[in-house]
Amino acid sequence: MRRSLGSLLTVLCFAALAALPALAQVAAVKLPKRLIADYGYWSRTQTPPYSSDQIPFKMLTHINHAGVGFNADGSLTVPDGFLEPALIKKAHAAGVKVGLLLGGDFTGLETTAGGMSALVKNVESFIHEHGYDGIDIDWEYPSTAVDQTTFFNLMSALRQAFPAPRFFLSADVAPWGGTGYDFPRVTPLVDYFNIMTYDCAGPWTDDGQLNSPIFPDPKNPEPYECEPGGSVKEAIDIALQANVPLAKMNIGTPFYGYFYKNVSTLFGSCKNCNENNVPSENYGTFIKPRINAKGWRTFYDPVSLVPYMLRTDGKPGYITYDDSFSTYYRVWYSLWKRGVGGTFLWELDADYDGTTQDLLNAMYGATLAGGTAAPAIP
Repeated sequence: MRRSLGSLLTVLCFAALAALPALAQVAAVKLPKRLIADYGYWSRTQTPPYSSDQIPFKMLTHINHAGVGFNADGSLTVPDGFLEPALIKKAHAAGVKVGLLLGGDFTGLETTAGGMSALVKNVESFIHEHGYDGIDIDWEYPSTAVDQTTFFNLMSALRQAFPAPRFFLSADVAPWGGTGYDFPRVTPLVDYFNIMTYDCAGPWTDDGQLNSPIFPDPKNPEPYECEPGGSVKEAIDIALQANVPLAKMNIGTPFYGYFYKNVSTLFGSCKNCNENNVPSENYGTFIKPRINAKGWRTFYDPVSLVPYMLRTDGKPGYITYDDSFSTYYRVWYSLWKRGVGGTFLWELDADYDGTTQDLLNAMYGATLAGGTAAPAIP
């Protein structure tokens, strides 16, 4: 059943995407919903290199520029090679906003005198100096009562320093984040939340989970590893329960997957899982060349509606990932079935194979599709 379903979904996916123009030839079209890309400065030195020269700005509404860290005293850590003036210039020319994505060990802020105020001042100076349009906060993950207070105080100070609508303020949140993000008080401060609906799979699970299911599969023998909140459906439901407006939700989609080297079936046991035998792999350079090739076969979970790969010779090897179909359906379902305000991706270069970006194309097509173009599911 799964093999025939996979074949049918692949056909449907290609049919849905066939009408899209080539990435480099996309005309300027005003997107009806947010499409946000996380972009790491390190992409410029990877193979193949990816920089503002490769970014199809007209397919996006926002970019979060990642790589700057900070210390407990509030000083910023800006890596060599981070600054890319062409990124800001080209984005603004295309009507795209660029924010500074700031992540790190936020827990030092509540114990260092003056650390938070210094951080806000330093970020303010950096953003004004380099022409950014906002800031995205990635704290993984506030959990204690002190964290909760610190997170609220930080977001309050940033909102005061970066008033709307001149600047945007957003936060990356986990759907299982609980009270640490203090949604009741923080929601009015932010323009939107980026809900990280990925990383259910990985070296931390003891079986071959699906990285980013759209719907939970009841056949999962260890659902507690991903639920509640591990699927797109559950994540939206949880955010609604926290009274986050749909318009302030962006649902995430991964441009990468996980390769379980010693697992041979979906939800198969993973003994001694670690980062060596469950590495993260990019879609464009590692996963895409293996789709039904090089000794691998793609299957689809008929409930979660996401693909996975197994070796054709039956030897251990299981890859959980997203392809064009699951990416298209995830975006369509989030935007047009559930009504959220946007989607975002981690990370932009991971989809690039040196020429094309299939997953970004799928996101763009689904964003433009509207409520009448759902891909058919048997």
